[in-house]
Amino acid sequence: MSIDEKHSGERIDEKAARQVAEAAREQGWDRPSFAKGLYMGNFDWSLIHPHPQPDPEASARGAAFMEALRTAVKDFDPGVIERESRIPDEYIKALRDVGAFGMKIPTQYGGLGLDLADYGRALMLLGTLSPSLGALLSAHQSIGVPEPVKMFGTEEQKRAFLPRCAAGAISAFLLTENDVGSDPARLGTTAVLADDGQSYLINGAKLWTTNGVVAELLVVMAAVPARQLPDGTTARGGISAFVVEADSPGIVVENRNAFMGLRGIENGVTRFHDVRVPAANRLGKEGAGLKIALSTLNTGRLSIPAMCAGAGKWSLKIAREWSNARIQWGRPVGGHEAVGKKIAYIAASTFALESVFELSAALADAGMKDVRIEAALAKLFSSEVSYKIADELLQIRGGRGYETAASQRARGERAVPVEQALRDLRINRIFEGSTEIMHLLIAREAVDAHLKAAGALADKDSDLQAKAKAAMGASGFYAKWLPTLAVGSGLLPNSYAEHGRLAKYLRFIERASRRLARHTFAGMAKWQAGMEQHQAFLGRVVDVGAELFAMAACISRVELMRTRDPANAASAELLALAFCEQAEHRCEALFRDLWANSDKTDRKLSKKVLAGDFTWLEKGILDPSEGTGEWIAPWSTETLPDRRRPYGV
Repeated sequence: MSIDEKHSGERIDEKAARQVAEAAREQGWDRPSFAKGLYMGNFDWSLIHPHPQPDPEASARGAAFMEALRTAVKDFDPGVIERESRIPDEYIKALRDVGAFGMKIPTQYGGLGLDLADYGRALMLLGTLSPSLGALLSAHQSIGVPEPVKMFGTEEQKRAFLPRCAAGAISAFLLTENDVGSDPARLGTTAVLADDGQSYLINGAKLWTTNGVVAELLVVMAAVPARQLPDGTTARGGISAFVVEADSPGIVVENRNAFMGLRGIENGVTRFHDVRVPAANRLGKEGAGLKIALSTLNTGRLSIPAMCAGAGKWSLKIAREWSNARIQWGRPVGGHEAVGKKIAYIAASTFALESVFELSAALADAGMKDVRIEAALAKLFSSEVSYKIADELLQIRGGRGYETAASQRARGERAVPVEQALRDLRINRIFEGSTEIMHLLIAREAVDAHLKAAGALADKDSDLQAKAKAAMGASGFYAKWLPTLAVGSGLLPNSYAEHGRLAKYLRFIERASRRLARHTFAGMAKWQAGMEQHQAFLGRVVDVGAELFAMAACISRVELMRTRDPANAASAELLALAFCEQAEHRCEALFRDLWANSDKTDRKLSKKVLAGDFTWLEKGILDPSEGTGEWIAPWSTETLPDRRRPYGV
């Protein structure tokens, strides 16, 4: 194969992968989106202010459950989970007894019917006790069987599976494979329609199956091959979603994976060999699986911001207590500005974390807005910020931050698991879409209007005639849109005056939104079809929007607290002011780095590193991974003991 042929094949593969991902996107924007407006220079404050309010009956139901949950878990020892690397059976039973496995499931199917806000608060509570507990329940309800069945299942499927899940039948979501992460076009697991036409035979293997080791029900993504129908037409097949009984013949759990954090999660490798699944267990049509997965993740991602907010709250508590108690050079360490700056960052960022979660959940619960960008921004922002908070807390704690809780306890000190918190939080930057993938996903949605306007200009495979025609159409869109970016309410000194000291930051958000849209247009005009290759530029665009969204969420929450919690409204305003000031400085740095950066040199250096030009720099070391097995180890043939916990026990 020639170099040209090889590169041509790579382009075809890349194009096919993009087509699969694009086909799975929700294409329309039938409802307004506050976050999408931010990227288009349209700051519509009315979409999030006044802050959406929950139904009083739902709030009462959620508050009652939170009290019951707190009572049920108050005697849990998180140290047991960390030491034994598993959640004890009696803890699982306690969660089942209180209804925790059915928090999001509607009451008519045996669940509690909680809204997303209360569901998230429950995960926040459990996550601060042990993130493994939060991971167990969120993997079960946010992306496991309950959510896709609730959203896409038939009435028969809902009656068959939701009551079991509500009663405690643990479920898991199986998409990732050994060679397939965020590129589902390469999915290797297949589901072939059997000769009887009433069932499918699934073959393949899935990796990193959170809850998969103990699950009773699985949502499995598998590719259905295209096939000829009796009438001569062709069934296109495609990636499809199936609900599978975990004890079906042919399913083997071959490994329980171990990680740097979340020691208690049951995550493994699952192999399927001619596993027969009734056709009635397919969710939606053939080929709808990836769209089902992405739609499930839109709101399912909000479980991570909830637990990140909880981690921020815990970090703030520990930082405050330790910084008051630890004396250095004649005064508490918190009195030294170097530590005080860290405390201010932790406090302001924790307020932002909770504000982002509360606003995103409230918008999703209200159902009047399209929150796919808001949910993605919440996940991106929260996973990054909470990890930095934990790192700052470790620095404040010093040696005790690096020391394990068990070691502190053995020395007779209070056992504070800061190093565990850092390990546990790290996965959130990878879970349910890595930071890099989230940047690309959000950027794709944010520039959707540009791509539609540009048409063939944004398609590198288009010919010159198509590009010329597209240019004419794009000029009409931009002729109307660009003038709206010149002026706005952010330029008026008295706009948003009813928000007092926070008004200046609402004006900043409005101005920055239009500025961000102008820079995005400049990138589109400069690179056109090559825009998607400038991922560092797109990442900075997304990060500016994330900061603006968080600022707006903080201000909206302060205004809510002025009426709902007036006793704490003044202190909330100071937290919001601090966060907004910090965020404004970060935004200015991001705007500067859009065009003044080392991206070009970094791309050149990266290519040369990958080509092996700098292997001399690697000399003088020993690599402990060499000689320990193949680079990609073969699947183990050892079957794990069956550790599923029947929900009726």
